[in-house]
Amino acid sequence: MTLAHTLPLAFMAIMGLALLAYVILDGYDLGVGILLPLATDAEKDVMVASIGPFWDANETWLVLGVGVLLICFPMAHGVVLSALYLPVAAMLLGLTLRGVAFDFRVKARDAHKATWNKLFAGGSLVTTLAQGWMLGAYVTGFQNDAWGLLFSAGIALTLPAAYAMLGVGWLLMKTDGDLQTKAAKWGQRVLWPMGLALLGISLATPLVSHTVFAKWFVLPELFALLPIPLACVAAFFAIRHVLGTPRVVQAGYGWIVFVATVLIFVLAFLGLAYSIYPYIVIDRLTVWQAASAPESLAVIGIGMAITLPAIIVYTVFMYRVFWGKARELTYGL
Repeated sequence: MTLAHTLPLAFMAIMGLALLAYVILDGYDLGVGILLPLATDAEKDVMVASIGPFWDANETWLVLGVGVLLICFPMAHGVVLSALYLPVAAMLLGLTLRGVAFDFRVKARDAHKATWNKLFAGGSLVTTLAQGWMLGAYVTGFQNDAWGLLFSAGIALTLPAAYAMLGVGWLLMKTDGDLQTKAAKWGQRVLWPMGLALLGISLATPLVSHTVFAKWFVLPELFALLPIPLACVAAFFAIRHVLGTPRVVQAGYGWIVFVATVLIFVLAFLGLAYSIYPYIVIDRLTVWQAASAPESLAVIGIGMAITLPAIIVYTVFMYRVFWGKARELTYGL
């Protein structure tokens, strides 16, 4: 294979993995934000503290993924962001609200702290809804007909349940006592909405996209792909078992909820990647049609060889340093 063939695939893989890392890492702190209104004031402080050292750095992966799209696939970048201008603007608004609320809630007077908590939760929800709409629009190839818009709205309304489950898994690992018990109950409330939503989306996706249907519902590929939905079902019932068995959580196995939810996200990502390949914009642009010149990609690859390992090392180091049970977040005054 030539560089003109392999370099676009390599950068497509890097972009996909960066966006997957963002969805998982920022997904749990968005989920914690969505769950924030269900907690007491003291519990809110612990919940925010549990994501405090991580949430800003988690968004680095979004910057990396969008940066790769812009530099390495400029034609696709123009198509995607032109079609998603409004949801992208909504997502940026939500992220801005989260950032401002996170900083201001710590030093706000008691009379104003509740307002910043609401803004943090609202920003988390708006960001999640926008990301769900963007995903739905992307899968349908930016169809603006009734089915395409309905599908995008369906993912927008159901993604919060999936992010909330990631947030539940995170809180089960990072908290203890009453808050950990509450988190398990929150997980029981969002489990079936998440499961039914994922099932509905899985069934609807082939119906709204002929490309996806052709990839999955042919033999022998259908049998080869069966482990993906079966593994998702197994992960779902593992979550259900842990959440429904308090002694398992109290024994320190709450991490199973987080890992199983991450597994569902990873499998869904692999299924999506298989479904759309070789397109970067489904039914419009292939990876090679949208890519920059091979000479440009080779130069970009040098910078990526430095940047990507640095981000990975920093992320691993950060999680190792700040791992452990969360306590109330405080700032020196």
